[in-house]
Amino acid sequence: MTVILIIALIVLINIATFRDGGDVERWAAVSTIWIMIPIMVGMLIFLVLLGGLIYLLARLLNITPTYTNMAQGYVRKAAVYIKRGADAVVKPVIQLKGFLATVEAFFQRNNNE
Repeated sequence: MTVILIIALIVLINIATFRDGGDVERWAAVSTIWIMIPIMVGMLIFLVLLGGLIYLLARLLNITPTYTNMAQGYVRKAAVYIKRGADAVVKPVIQLKGFLATVEAFFQRNNNE
């Protein structure tokens, strides 16, 4: 049904435009207007969305410094605990290697004398 209506509208527009020296320029202007209306509505919606995003980001930037500072403090505390834990895990290995190096140096010095 819609296809028949569109075809009838196209035929009617062609008859009105091209019969008896119809005004093609006026119909071209009308067509251009009808093409531009949906584009302008779409751009208006896009402009409203963009303005809303800018407003929300401005509000968010006023809120975030407090919470990012808190998060940064927690990350610093976590880094201290992680470093302390890693040092505690590696400390026995380093002490053992240091002791073995001392013993090896002692025996090498005695063998050289």
